[in-house]
Amino acid sequence: MKEGPVSTEVTLETEAGEKIVSSITTTSAKNLGLKEGKTAYAVIKASSVMVAVD
Repeated sequence: MKEGPVSTEVTLETEAGEKIVSSITTTSAKNLGLKEGKTAYAVIKASSVMVAVD
């Protein structure tokens, strides 16, 4: 986790070793009690994902 004053970057690792990275509010991270090594899960809801390079 990379905690900032407003947002926190959270990285979850699946059993297969894939990493899911999300940015949530620091308040939400604290309310969830997120800590390194604690079990958590992701709920993914997206209508589109855009990736681009130059």
